[in-house]
Amino acid sequence: MSHIIRYNYLIEIQFLGFRYHGWQQQPGVITLEKMIRKTLNYVLGSRRKKVVSAGRTDAMVSAFSTYMELFVEQEKLDQEQFFIDLNKNLPPDIRALSICQVDDDFNIIQHPKLKEYVYLFSFPAKNHPFCAPFMTNVQEELDLEKMKKAALMFEGEHDFRAFVHLPRSGTESVMEIQYAKIQNNKLFQLPIFPERSYAFIISGKGFKRQQIRLMMGALIEIGREKFSIRSLEEFLKHPDKHKFTYIAPASGLFLHKIEFLRLNEHIID
Repeated sequence: MSHIIRYNYLIEIQFLGFRYHGWQQQPGVITLEKMIRKTLNYVLGSRRKKVVSAGRTDAMVSAFSTYMELFVEQEKLDQEQFFIDLNKNLPPDIRALSICQVDDDFNIIQHPKLKEYVYLFSFPAKNHPFCAPFMTNVQEELDLEKMKKAALMFEGEHDFRAFVHLPRSGTESVMEIQYAKIQNNKLFQLPIFPERSYAFIISGKGFKRQQIRLMMGALIEIGREKFSIRSLEEFLKHPDKHKFTYIAPASGLFLHKIEFLRLNEHIID
């Protein structure tokens, strides 16, 4: 029996998630995985292949930069031509940014990495309708200084069970946040954006389902003065006694970038 050779490729992509029901393929809805698999089937034909993402995204969440790993059997890809063909056939709201071959020891799921998310928001005036896929709009005054102070409280190691949507008994909710901050939005600018908009920027090794949207929900409620900074402190200190339920809208949330630690050790020239 002949040995089947497998080749592994790390592909950087970006996408606008507004019309997708997240990454994972599901019956009856359009997902990123479904569209990417469809494109790969067209470009690579009947060759045996598999694709795995660096993490699942919620419905309508976008990515400025994320990754997927492609496993192909039989023959090595002509990377340059494959990259051209891939982009020609992907939908206009998905784009491949780069490709490199990696060794068998690289595992896109388990490999150590840091993820930075950005949540764009504005207040109080209503935005241009074309802003809807990119930015959440709160049509009331917010106390921005309180929100900035509260965001810093997420930094460090905490048990975030109070900010995990429907956690199971075995869900690991203790994690370390590298940084969490609110600042003026200087990352993304479009002519249709309001004169002033803001960005909640957060980085960590990984996040649970809807965790960032729940955290952003808490910050919005603090800005509305419907939730206090002291209450946020209690939720972080005693997560088993509390559960936060307001989930901020998905539009406005971007996976900004992923940093794989020691990736160069696995890249094949």
